[in-house]
Amino acid sequence: MKPNSKLFDRIRIRPDPDAEVKSRAPQCQWDGCAEAGLHKAPVGRMKEGEYFRFCLDHVRAYNKGYNYFSGLGDTDIARFQKEALTGHRPTWTMGINSSTRSSPDIAQKRSGRAGYYRSVRDPFNLFGGEERPQPKQRRAKPLEAKALETLGLDDKATGADIKARYKELVKRHHPDANGGDRGSEDRFRDVVQAYRVLKQSGFC
Repeated sequence: MKPNSKLFDRIRIRPDPDAEVKSRAPQCQWDGCAEAGLHKAPVGRMKEGEYFRFCLDHVRAYNKGYNYFSGLGDTDIARFQKEALTGHRPTWTMGINSSTRSSPDIAQKRSGRAGYYRSVRDPFNLFGGEERPQPKQRRAKPLEAKALETLGLDDKATGADIKARYKELVKRHHPDANGGDRGSEDRFRDVVQAYRVLKQSGFC
């Protein structure tokens, strides 16, 4: 190929797309480096928002040894992690504050929205009131009341009472223990049926 060939006139070198950015970028802050500092690296704790400017190789080296918690004890690190759960914003515990517990007059003097919420009923004790509501006693339906009467119990009987009474009557009226008494067999059948009704109803 001749040096004065027309082909040489058509050869073009593609310009570097980052050449203009590199020319305007500050110099790498790594000691002894003359490359462009195109990459930001955080300065460290208590200097959030401040960055070093490094080239690609030196920002990688810096990030390998970077430790945000450098110089902090285990207690401070644990507290930081706990506060990070709420975005380092203050939080308050649910329920009555300790100052209100020690001084009930403070709660009485509340007004406006705080006074409104103080007067709202809290049947499930979600806000830590001192008085807890007593659970309502279940009222037995006619079939359940008859089953309780068969076992010789009333509406106030607990699940443990029902089970204990059932075991006692089964042992007494079981065909193996009643000596062939037909009346006792009928009683045994009624006891089993009554217990089944109460169990299905959730009494025991």
